[in-house]
Amino acid sequence: MKPNQQPMRHKVLTWADVDKLIDNLLPQLQVLRPFGAMVMITRGGVIPGGLLAEPLNITHMLTAAVNFPAVEESGLMAFPSFLQFPDSELLAGRKTLIVDDVWGSGRTSTSVKERVLAAGGTAFTCVLHYNPYRSLFTKVKPDYYGEVTDAYIVYPWEVDRGMYRVGEFDPTPEIN
Repeated sequence: MKPNQQPMRHKVLTWADVDKLIDNLLPQLQVLRPFGAMVMITRGGVIPGGLLAEPLNITHMLTAAVNFPAVEESGLMAFPSFLQFPDSELLAGRKTLIVDDVWGSGRTSTSVKERVLAAGGTAFTCVLHYNPYRSLFTKVKPDYYGEVTDAYIVYPWEVDRGMYRVGEFDPTPEIN
């Protein structure tokens, strides 16, 4: 931790907290129904996507895995590498809900949305948490989010990984 900086605030969620976030999102998303597809960003978007798919009656569920290389020279401007992405014909002409757990830097959700649009789909981004203080984008934010936060969120499915970065503070977005 750098001198005169506070440790990053952590917020550990329970399953009941996640249920409340889903309950906040559902009325917003039900207005847009029907969705022709859902793209869940791995790994963080898989559980929220599953929780949203049933009440929204989304049966065409797909995954995208995105990696941003941690290259010092390019920093946060690195181009994404899509480790897994649905074929264009699975997205063309479909209203698609893109789901992730959190919008930190915004790079992952934005890159997936652009690729869905390039495939001919209509794309809407949805996250449980939006952190505008870490976002690299000043004019772009998730289309739908359950809560705004400045904390590092630990979801109930992540608690076995421990308290990542406890005691550290770095206001810049993570490269990865």
